Amino acid sequence: MLVSAMEGHRLWAPVYDSKPNPLLALEGRVLRELLGPIPQRRFLDVACGTGRWMTYVHERGGIVFGADLCAEMLVEAHRKAVLRGTLVMADAGNLPFRSRFADVSLCSFAAGYLPNLDHAVAELARVTRTGGKVIISDLHPEGVSNGWTRSFRLGPAHYEMQHFAPSVDRLRNAGERAKLRFQNQFDTCFGPQERPLFIELGKERQFAQVSAIPAVWIGVWAKP
Repeated sequence: MLVSAMEGHRLWAPVYDSKPNPLLALEGRVLRELLGPIPQRRFLDVACGTGRWMTYVHERGGIVFGADLCAEMLVEAHRKAVLRGTLVMADAGNLPFRSRFADVSLCSFAAGYLPNLDHAVAELARVTRTGGKVIISDLHPEGVSNGWTRSFRLGPAHYEMQHFAPSVDRLRNAGERAKLRFQNQFDTCFGPQERPLFIELGKERQFAQVSAIPAVWIGVWAKP
């Protein structure tokens, strides 16, 4: 069933943290190495969902804040006691944070849902301090071009969410227009670490095929 991104995340929210997800596992494996020093640094998670990255950073001594437009996702994030008082409902293109607020601004698996990518990246740049870092991760465009969808299952029902498919050039150009300095990109494929999740999902036969295709794209920029 094809649904809007908002409707999809409303439905997905109650089970988002409990269902095995190889894409999130792969992103986590790579992105943890890119966050840099965490203690006492201020992290802003834009489109924070259930607060999985906020929880990770908080547990390691970071100061966390998060914004999301989906009320149901924020409800799930609010269940985590350590995140209460750090969450706001807001659009990625209109963040209620002062300029140069964060040491690191993160947007994880949301770029493909943003109707105005340039505006959202400009906001990420605005709220990041001089010398800070902006990180964007998303489903890799090569995965999309190979027919991968942004989808999930709830019982017997299969939901596919409407999305945009920004190219790598489009993502990098958005950062350039926001006057960020591009540092690096990571085109990451599934590895042996994610294979057990494919087995758990009953998709072991698919692993060899999909592991040859970049699954997650991560871009890192500095705020000059």
